[in-house]
Amino acid sequence: MRVAVCQLNARDNRADNLKVARTLLERAAALGADVAVLPEYTDYLGPASGMPSPEPVDGEYGSFFSAAARDLGMWVHAGSFHETGPSPSHSYNTSLLFDRSGALASMYRKIHLYDVDIPGKVSYLESATIAPGTTTSVATVEGVPFGLTICYDLRFPELYRSLARDSAAQVLVVPAAFMLHTGRDHWEVLLRARAIENQCYVIAAGQIGDHEPGRSCFGRSMIIDPWGTVVAQASDEVTVVAADLDLSRLARIRRELPSLANSRPFSVG
Repeated sequence: MRVAVCQLNARDNRADNLKVARTLLERAAALGADVAVLPEYTDYLGPASGMPSPEPVDGEYGSFFSAAARDLGMWVHAGSFHETGPSPSHSYNTSLLFDRSGALASMYRKIHLYDVDIPGKVSYLESATIAPGTTTSVATVEGVPFGLTICYDLRFPELYRSLARDSAAQVLVVPAAFMLHTGRDHWEVLLRARAIENQCYVIAAGQIGDHEPGRSCFGRSMIIDPWGTVVAQASDEVTVVAADLDLSRLARIRRELPSLANSRPFSVG
C-alpha cells in the first residue's frame, strides 16, 4: 500500500484552498498513492469572522472530497472541517474518509480540544466553539485497520494505545495544524513516540506557514514506520510526499518485540 501526505497552506479563501487541495490529491494519485491524507482544516484557516458556516457530513465539503476520491480512484482522508455541531455556538472538528468509489467509509470527531494559554506566544480556546467527540474511529482501508485522530489528540497516548490494542489499528492518521512554536520541538518526537509505542505506521499531514496574523503552522508532514523511522518527510512548502507501507515489516516488529502483546493491566497502589 502506498500512502501520501498532502501539505498545504490553507488561508482565508475556501474556494482557493479546495482548489489547491484537489491539485495536491491529483499529485498524490500521480505518485501511485492508494491513500492520500490532507491536514486539519483543509478548507479554511483565517479570521473567525470569515469562517465558513458548519456543514453536515454530506454538505459542500464532503461532496467535494467524495468526488475527488471517485474521480481519482483513490482513498481520500479529507483532513478536517467544521461539521454542524450539537448547538448553534458549537461545531465539531471532523475528519471524513472516502473510499475509491467516493463513498464515506468512516468519520471521526476530534476528542481532545486545544485549550492552551502560553503567555506572550499563544492563547487559544478551541472548546469555546468546538464540541468534543466522544468515540474512537477505526476504518478498514484495503484490509488494513486505520485509526483516526486529529492534531492535539497526539499529546494523549492513551487514545493511540486504545486504537492499537483494543481496535487492532496498524496505521495511525494525524491530520494537523500544529503551531510553529510547539511543532519545532514536539511534532516529530510525539509522532515517532506514537509509532514506536504502538508499533504502527503513522501518517501525519500538517499545515505549513502563516495563515493569519499571529498564527503560523510548522508543517514537516511525515510518514513514520513502526520502528519509529521517518520514511518520508515534506520540505517547508506546499507539497506531497509518499511512501510504501511494508505490512510484513510491521508484523515482524510486533513478533520480535511484542510490547503490545506484553502489555498488562495494573492498579495504582
